[in-house]
Amino acid sequence: MSQTPKDRPWLFRTYAGHSTAAASNALYRSNLAKGQTGLSVAFDLPTQTGYDSDDVLAKGEVGKVGVPVSHLGDMRALFDQIPLDQMNTSMTINATAPWLLSLYIAVAEEQGADVAALQGTVQNDIIKEYLSRGTYICPPEPSLRMITDVAAYTREHLPKWNPMNVCSYHLQEAGATPEEELAFALATATAVLDDLKGKVPEAHFPAMVGRISFFVNAGIRFVTELGKMRAFVELWDEICVTRYNVEDPKYRRFRYGVQVNSLGLTEQQPENNVYRILLETLAVTLSKNARARAVQLPAWNEALGLPRPWDQQWSLRMQQILAYETDLLEFDDLFDGNPAIERKVNALKEGARAELAQIDEMGGAVGAIAYMKSRLVESNAARIAGIETGETTVVGVNKWQSGEPSPLTAGDDAIMVADPQAEADQLGRLHAWKADRDGETVNAALAALTEAARSGANIMGPSIACAKAGVTTGEWANVIRTVFGQYRAPTGVSRNPSNRTEGLDDLREQVDLVSAALGRRLKLLVGKPGLDGHSNGAEQIAARARDCGMDISYEGIRLTPDEIVAAAQNNEAHVIGLSVLSGSHIQLVQDVMDKLKKVDCGHIPVIVGGIIPSEDVNSLYAMGIARIYTPKDFELNKIMQDIIILVDPRAHAAE
Repeated sequence: MSQTPKDRPWLFRTYAGHSTAAASNALYRSNLAKGQTGLSVAFDLPTQTGYDSDDVLAKGEVGKVGVPVSHLGDMRALFDQIPLDQMNTSMTINATAPWLLSLYIAVAEEQGADVAALQGTVQNDIIKEYLSRGTYICPPEPSLRMITDVAAYTREHLPKWNPMNVCSYHLQEAGATPEEELAFALATATAVLDDLKGKVPEAHFPAMVGRISFFVNAGIRFVTELGKMRAFVELWDEICVTRYNVEDPKYRRFRYGVQVNSLGLTEQQPENNVYRILLETLAVTLSKNARARAVQLPAWNEALGLPRPWDQQWSLRMQQILAYETDLLEFDDLFDGNPAIERKVNALKEGARAELAQIDEMGGAVGAIAYMKSRLVESNAARIAGIETGETTVVGVNKWQSGEPSPLTAGDDAIMVADPQAEADQLGRLHAWKADRDGETVNAALAALTEAARSGANIMGPSIACAKAGVTTGEWANVIRTVFGQYRAPTGVSRNPSNRTEGLDDLREQVDLVSAALGRRLKLLVGKPGLDGHSNGAEQIAARARDCGMDISYEGIRLTPDEIVAAAQNNEAHVIGLSVLSGSHIQLVQDVMDKLKKVDCGHIPVIVGGIIPSEDVNSLYAMGIARIYTPKDFELNKIMQDIIILVDPRAHAAE
């Protein structure tokens, strides 16, 4: 009996990188031996934002959320014994994408690889960094120029490489509705292609349209997410035909990879996350005509801290079982002609088209950054409000909260702890690298890069020359900062209260009474110390405090402890809220507390929010922190109540 031939499975990836290049290399080779078929590299925050590991801004952040790569030697160690011409590598890198791709090319050449055979992706989507993740460096216009420089270079030299992975993943993590995720991602893609038109020969432009790939999110609303992916496919084909006149169907394919939703992973009853991850995976694999090309899954315990290799292996096995044990890959699309799916897809497309029209009226994605950011903050506020009120059920969080304790979270080794010596090890090797290189060669390479940036020439060639000369990540980025300038993105938090009133009347009355007792409006300073750009939590705290009638000061991401302390003094803050999600809370919070005491501001209550392991809680309280909030503390009104009590002079007078 003949058997229906199976489709090829998608690429199996895990998003990984930590501590040092050598440690990450060992993890990669272990994962590949377990059946992983592609690499997905996580870089640490200094690397993502263009700082060397020994920069003052990198303190406490080295190797925390990814691997530090400061120079060619680090990239060489990262891919040791991994033949790059046989690998498909995805690098989650944006502001410094030209630089990391240059280092990758230099290592491939050292290995003797044919550079034209390299396969993989640099994310290279800086617009979503302004909206949701915060690892930008330069203003939008020069950032767009660097994206298309990479694209134009890969067309000529790396024809199998995806020069941009339009990333809607973080848009959903920031609260985007499905319609907003569709529209904002597609608007980003068109902004890039419009800019790229003048950089490649007209005859080659359709093929470049075909090289644009996407990186999406899949949430728990299974039917909606499946419909969203089908809508993506249809809208992209429509844009390719009507906007860019791409006739060849192979250049109109919507090619995407996916990491399923991390926003919905819960600290409470974390074992439930396994089911969430599986269901979200089905949304991007069941529909053959809209199936992901690559899938990477979070680990069940990411809401608690850094996953162990075993946790990542569990997520990999989930993919392998779906692809190889089930019969999913033996059938045509299961949903073609389904009336319910078609209705949902059409509704999503209609909503996305309306958003795209609004963005086009503002001059496209670059001109609409402030608008898109404000929409994300509003949508995320609505999402959180739904969980608070119980309108949206989250099992184990706002319903069925009691249950047996999880045996999976027991023991000191339930969460991986980053090597505390990794930062010192990285700094030692960085200093040795700088001492051993030829200074004149470095200076000449940096001068050529500066000239290319100023003249409008493609920066990829000079960047590769810098990589080979021994230039560091910070040195490359300093040229970019000097020529193009630095940028602070809009926060999306207006100083005007929203129209939301549910459950806030009593809090507003309390704020008014406390403000009267203080002699002026209760002032909350929200600060994000360090390089962590995940600002969703900070934005929601600021927005809810604003809606409660507090006077807020929130200047966005990437503030030094000195800047936060100065802002507390200048604004005469009554309370300071610090948000840290990068795992650097101990070092950064201690620095802020020490500096507050030095300027006689140690009396100001400080609260801290973030992904904070339970073993760090007592250390933070010992520093003098007044309150600590983790993802389980989803009821923002309770946090507002805590803030009011903390600064109420009447309550303290009675103590």
